[in-house]
Amino acid sequence: MNHRKKLLAGTVLDVYKIRRVIGSGGFSLIYLAEDEDTLDEVAIKEYLPKKYGCRKEDNLVEIASQEHFENFHRGRKLFYQEAMALAKLRHPNIVNVRNFFLENGTGYMVMDYEPGKNLARYIKKRQGNLSTNFILTVFPPLLDALDLVHYYNHLHLDIKPGNIHLRAGGNPLLLDFGAVHELDNNRGEQKAQVITPGFSPVEQYYTSGKVGPWSDVYAIGASMRACIEGKSPPAATKRHAKETMKSAVSLFRKSYPKWLLEAIDWAMEIDPTKRPQSANELREALVSGKIEASSTFFNHDQFAHRK
Repeated sequence: MNHRKKLLAGTVLDVYKIRRVIGSGGFSLIYLAEDEDTLDEVAIKEYLPKKYGCRKEDNLVEIASQEHFENFHRGRKLFYQEAMALAKLRHPNIVNVRNFFLENGTGYMVMDYEPGKNLARYIKKRQGNLSTNFILTVFPPLLDALDLVHYYNHLHLDIKPGNIHLRAGGNPLLLDFGAVHELDNNRGEQKAQVITPGFSPVEQYYTSGKVGPWSDVYAIGASMRACIEGKSPPAATKRHAKETMKSAVSLFRKSYPKWLLEAIDWAMEIDPTKRPQSANELREALVSGKIEASSTFFNHDQFAHRK
């Protein structure tokens, strides 16, 4: 049985005609489609988990086997949660959800289709070394978008270059809110673990970890460093056990402004309390070109907290 059987071109869902698959993830397939009423191109995200789901001949999506019952339904709940969270957010640098509907035993999220390229693939193609101007074009708008996400008491918790889309001119778009987490209090415990080694901060590895806006800030810092270095940083748990990662200031000062590298190092502090506590705090550092002396910024001789 092909668990990831795609919808065929020409399939009509609600008022949308499928053209082709343009992306996939562990829990979903993404199609380019046409709105038959407006003739607009749209992107449609379909919940179809690789491990837990399968498609029948009549396009119905079902659980692959009863042993995966809980995982399948938990994943579908998170998919709905993503759609509901995104429906509240209106920001030029957050993917816009137009519609959400149920069909074929699963859920479909309809988004604006935005031509462009994926930051992770762009970093790989360029082998890092992306310019200061590029970094300052991409990341302040993303931090502004994150500030709105946090304002609504949500955390993204899966920021990485693979979830950053670049439109013309480097105008960024934050994608994939599948791991979105509702913040119940200032330092609430997380209900589930969502991990991307290199980009997830240490507190995200443990259910007792205190996640907050500072957690998304770490992931932004790691994404900025990847733009420079051309690879993912070491996992935060490895850094916490024994710091071997040299500061961005010490490695890249000949090629980038010191204040920019300081901002990256600040965002990537292992100790959550030593990072910028909000997306806007890091954004201000990038936009102003300086780190305020009154901030919690650390001494480079003590680059990161050591266990």
